[in-house]
Amino acid sequence: MKTGMIVLLAVGFAVVLGGCQFIQTRNKLATEKVAISANFAQMDTELQRRADLIPNLVETVKGYAKEETGVMTALANARAAMIGAKTPEEKAAANNQIDTALGRLMVVVENYPNLKANENFKQLQYSLEGTENRILQSRRVYNETIQQYNADLAVFPANIVGSMSGFQPETAYFKTDPGARNAPKVQF
Repeated sequence: MKTGMIVLLAVGFAVVLGGCQFIQTRNKLATEKVAISANFAQMDTELQRRADLIPNLVETVKGYAKEETGVMTALANARAAMIGAKTPEEKAAANNQIDTALGRLMVVVENYPNLKANENFKQLQYSLEGTENRILQSRRVYNETIQQYNADLAVFPANIVGSMSGFQPETAYFKTDPGARNAPKVQF
């Protein structure tokens, strides 16, 4: 009888300990999932700030470069895509469009020395550079949070707890456009 009671207590203790481990692991995964959403929201705020700067930048450049309407249209379309994007994947695609359009705009600006000297343009460019740096940092933090969550979800016992609780690996890394790795061609 005494041995049976010890075995029963040991089994009960193991069940309680296992339950505590399950709850702790599930809570950690849930916290990481919330952190992914929070970091995406922070990055989205920076992307919106950049999208808000674009109309002012376009209007300033229009005054100097009236014949460069293709670049302005591409930039306006990219901004519209960013504003309309809902998912991380759509935001990443729209971000790549904006990156490409802004790159083309900066090439156009090189052809207009008076524009480069304009104080309004300089201030907008400075604000845009600061925003780009914040976007870069936000993307890094967002991707690191996804990486940590996916790594935690892949190891034992979190992989069992995760599958029992419905947690899935995140795949929405914020990546750069493959064309961004190519150096721009400058011709004089």
